Amino acid sequence: MLPVFAGTKLKVHPGDYLIVSLPPGAAAWARGLRLRPFSSVTLDHGEVSLVLRAEDWARVGAGARDAKIEGPYTLITFDIVLDLSLVGYLSVVSTLLADNGISIYALSTYLRDHILVRKGDSQRAVELLEALVERSKKLLLKG
Repeated sequence: MLPVFAGTKLKVHPGDYLIVSLPPGAAAWARGLRLRPFSSVTLDHGEVSLVLRAEDWARVGAGARDAKIEGPYTLITFDIVLDLSLVGYLSVVSTLLADNGISIYALSTYLRDHILVRKGDSQRAVELLEALVERSKKLLLKG
């Protein structure tokens, strides 16, 4: 796992993000939204979940009914292409942050993992994650 973390770059996305829960009947409405990267629309049997920029929600949210909204969050991307067979990457991240009292909302795409942390926790989360990457680089060099 050291080489993977040593090769990880953190991307902290600008702006505030929200996590929105909508009733299942909002699926067609949500699919029609024109959202900018990074955003996520997840349909499940009990809800439609959105992760999007707060400014995008301000633009499109008026058409939503019964929305539950959480935020603001900061989005952090682990900018490294992760093999789908890799085991434990997010476990290391979540344990590190949990041990420091920081809650995460994790999302994975085909190539990368992403987390949302409460805006008030974002600076500390980034510091901890950057320290993890640096420790990994140093340990890898010691070999």
